[in-house]
Parts: sequence; C-alpha cells; structure tokens
Amino acid sequence: MTTQSYQKLRIAVVGLRFGGAFAPIYHAHPDVEYVAICDSDRQRLNRYGDKFGFERRYTDLADILRSDEYDAVHLVTPIHLHARQTLDVLHAGKHCASTVPMAVSLEDLRQIVLAEKQSKRNYMMMETAVYTYPFLLAKQMHANGEFGRIQFLRGAHYQDMDNWPDYWMGLPPMHYATHAISPLLAIAGTRAVKVHCFGSGVMNDSHIGQYGNPYPVETAIFQLEQPNLSAEVTRTLFETARGYMENFNIYGDKSSIEWQMEHDPQVLFRMGPKQPGKPRPMAVERITAPPRPDLLPAELARYITHQVEPDPNNPHQSVLQGNGHHGSHPHLVHEFVRSIVEQRKPAIDAVTAANWTAAGICAHESAMNGGKEVIIPSFE
Repeated sequence: MTTQSYQKLRIAVVGLRFGGAFAPIYHAHPDVEYVAICDSDRQRLNRYGDKFGFERRYTDLADILRSDEYDAVHLVTPIHLHARQTLDVLHAGKHCASTVPMAVSLEDLRQIVLAEKQSKRNYMMMETAVYTYPFLLAKQMHANGEFGRIQFLRGAHYQDMDNWPDYWMGLPPMHYATHAISPLLAIAGTRAVKVHCFGSGVMNDSHIGQYGNPYPVETAIFQLEQPNLSAEVTRTLFETARGYMENFNIYGDKSSIEWQMEHDPQVLFRMGPKQPGKPRPMAVERITAPPRPDLLPAELARYITHQVEPDPNNPHQSVLQGNGHHGSHPHLVHEFVRSIVEQRKPAIDAVTAANWTAAGICAHESAMNGGKEVIIPSFE
C-alpha cells in the first residue's frame, strides 16, 4: 500500500494521555480522511472516544500495524517505548511521527535513521519547542537579519516531575533535553559536535536505582559545527525550586532576545551603531510573540488559541482544544501531514531528530564521566 493511492491520509494516534491533544487536530485537517485512536487503557480509550466522537478504537498498536487502513501513526507513548514502536511502524510501511525524545541510546537513533531510509516512509519527531509563538518570531527575525551574526546561544528546560508515571523517576535530565537543545540548533542551522557536561545537586535515593543517574540537574556546553559558535543548556527534572519553563536565548551582534519566564513576554535588546569615542547605545523592549494562523490551513487556525477552560485534573487534556505548548500542536500536525502529501522529508526528519537527541545523550555520558569531552556523532 502507498499513500499515493488515497486522496486523503488515514492517521492513527497512539497514547491518549497527551495524544488526546492531537487527535482532534488531525481530524480537522483538510488532508486527513479519518483518525483512529489507540490506548492500552480501555476505559480511557472509550471515555475519550465517546466524548470526542472517535469511532475507530484500538488497545494494541500491533492491530493498527497489521491493518491496511492506515497510512501513518503518531506515537505519544512513554519514552522507553519510542525506539521500538517507531521501528515497528516504519517496518510496517507506515509513516511515523513520535513525541520526544526520538530514543535514549545512540544505537537506537542509528536504527531509526536507517529504517526511515530503507522504508521510504517519513519519520518526524514532534518537537514542540521549534513551533511555539516565541520561536516562530525569533525564526522570522533571524531570516530578516535582525540578530546579525549569532554569537552565543543558551537554553533551559526546568520541570519537576515527581509523581509522574514511574518510568520518569530518576531519568537522566539530558535524555529529555530536546525542548532546550532544539531551538538553539534550529536557529543556528547546525548541529552540536562535542560536549562537556556536569551534573549538579543531590538526587533522592529512591530515584537513583532505575537509571543509575545521581543528578537532578545537568548543565552542558556544546561546541557547534558552525565555526566559532557554542551553546549552553541546563536541564532539571527533580528537587529544584524553579517554575516550569522551556526557554531559549539568542545573542547576536545587532540584537539579542531572551525568554526567561513561561508566561512573560520576551526581552529584546537592540544595539545601535558604533560611534567614535562612545559606547554603543542599547535599547530594551518587551515583546509578545503573535500567533501565526497564516501558516496553517483555515481548519486548524482555531487550535492555536484556547477554546475551552483548562481541566485542573488532567493538564494534558487541558490543551485539547488549542494553544498546547504555545500554539505549536497544529503546526506540527500540519508539517507532518503535508510532508507526506507532498512526498518530501518533514522539517524534523530522522537525521535532524537524531542530531538533536544525540546531543543530550552524549551530554549525560559526559556528566557521568566528570565532564569529560564527548564527541557527538553525525547521522547524515
């Protein structure tokens, strides 16, 4: 079966704790014929399906992969399942989108890159951080030359994950660092080639055993492939008093931008021209990044703003009707769908995703070896 045989795509969304935020967007997309939902929890599956009108329901991904009724699968499942499930989807001849990270070992990254190539199907890592309102604004500013020469990049992802599902407990921070790393590499249009990383803090003893990770915080300095450019990234997961934030800072020789608090505007610094005998003038302003409905089909535009009141008992479902991760969800869906329809690679294909993910994997390796330099492989 090939997708060219069908005018519209048939999509299956697997995992509804967070995947429920995406299923309605696929359903609304003009290039999608129908959407199936899949979750191992039958009660959750039926509750969601009844509430939002999804008739095609599965409790086992294998049933979807055996079926010829689906062109693509979007995996929104636990981290430790990503690599195996992605390979299963690609080997079944279906296009695959997956939530982050791509995998947690370099060998799994290599296998996925190879599977994408051999299957001739699309893989896309659904990295929200490169489709948020603030990033889309920074991307446009960079395209317009407003930053000038980029001199340095900094990113961070602060989050406390106590009381999340068991597989999160003790996870190495840099194994889930693409939210902080990807905006930096994307804006610079390059990859990280080497890293020094240091662990910090004291982990609760109950969290250490599963992954053997003693650090609640890891901070890395990456050398980038682009000459004379480096980036700093900090990632926290536990026992650190800081509100949730996925931020990026871009420092150029003309302008710089910082985004430090989740719901605050960005801070823009503009440096004036040089004048003999005087310091360069500096202007500072706070800017609010606008939504970008112009980048989406009309049917998806409403999903970049909230449509319903948040559900305090289910934070993932609170973004069901829009504005998830600063409006990124419909952009991700649209890019994945259109890449298949247009028979081209998606913006975050297997090679790009592997480069972004490997940076964090290698950073943790460095931290576990006292900050020793680790060379980051290329997946080109």
